[in-house]
Amino acid sequence: MSEAFDAIVLGGGAAGLFCAATAGQRGARVLVIDHAPEVGRKIIISGGGRCNFTNIHTAPDRYISGNRHFAKSALARFSPRDFIDLVDAYGIAWHEKTLGQLFCDGSARQIVALLLEECAKGAVEMACGVPVSGVDHADGRFRVSFGGREASAPALVIATGGPSIPKMGASSFAYDLARQFGLKVVQPRPALVPLTLPGTEALFRELSGVSTEIIARVDGPWGKAAFREAALFTHRGLSGPAILQVSSYWQRGSSVTAQFLPDRAPGWLRAAKRDRPRTSLQRVLAEGLPERLAEALCDRLALAGELGALTDKALDAAEQRLAHWAFVPDGSEGFAKAEVTAGGIAVDGLSSRTMEATKMPGLYAIGEAVDVTGWLGGYNFQWAWASARAAGEALIPRLVDPNS
Repeated sequence: MSEAFDAIVLGGGAAGLFCAATAGQRGARVLVIDHAPEVGRKIIISGGGRCNFTNIHTAPDRYISGNRHFAKSALARFSPRDFIDLVDAYGIAWHEKTLGQLFCDGSARQIVALLLEECAKGAVEMACGVPVSGVDHADGRFRVSFGGREASAPALVIATGGPSIPKMGASSFAYDLARQFGLKVVQPRPALVPLTLPGTEALFRELSGVSTEIIARVDGPWGKAAFREAALFTHRGLSGPAILQVSSYWQRGSSVTAQFLPDRAPGWLRAAKRDRPRTSLQRVLAEGLPERLAEALCDRLALAGELGALTDKALDAAEQRLAHWAFVPDGSEGFAKAEVTAGGIAVDGLSSRTMEATKMPGLYAIGEAVDVTGWLGGYNFQWAWASARAAGEALIPRLVDPNS
């Protein structure tokens, strides 16, 4: 026999739990179903175990989507300050790390505990460790089969995320379900992910563990992007915050440009030659870069000897290359190492105000499952909170008036 609920939320992550709590505290009878034995597993490992739960610089232009305006409504109605107030209300200590990124002083489990307490306040029912075996829709109700049970509700929320970090149980379930109900899916791809370099760049792969601040640039189908942060050379290619950021905009075959020594003014190598003609280029580079990287760059530039022995033309060319050093990755480390998934359920089939499917009343999609992907640094959590709040609030008038 089917158990009746007002809303069923599929997925016990950040978006799913916050949506369930929002609706539950407004009087809805809500069921959360998650195939994992405990909810919030991705939250627990996020931010090095301290959960980068939002970013104070959140703005719509820091998200990638098939519709760059889609995220505006939800983000405007639930801001970082709103979530910070909730964190403060629970007495969770936090700090700003860099670039507006907020982390718990203690453990990411504090955020999970907050969400579970918010759900408890709304008498939300949890069903964990039970995979969904079937979903259908008839007579204005969604029916979900799971763990030998069946539940039905006039509202169903897809909050199961994307396939990033499959070892945590992530899958493409959200997309399969969306297609079942006629929603389009933008091709999912790994985002905020390390990039790999081909064998021709073996010199740089030998720098594994070396890190330096750069400006990383990319010009891809999702727009131009530039980020000034640290880049890390790995045994497979490139990583670090700057690379993870541009990876969301990168597509196979295009280059990533690194600007080394970004604070140097034009003509700085000529000035170094004038002031210290007997100094080598490698030594000058090593004053602002790790020594191993300075050596590798000099090997590629093929400029040996003292600066005074090098022509101004050669130094100008070296300076230009250091400011526009192009790498052509041959791929990424894939969903296994991607922090999030770009692409997903197409936003042109959803209401930006409520997250409800325009052609399937009662069906909602939120969080990472949707084609909205934020920058590194708490932006994706803020999208989870904002989209979840939008859907959770929208459920209430629907339950009062199914024709609303």
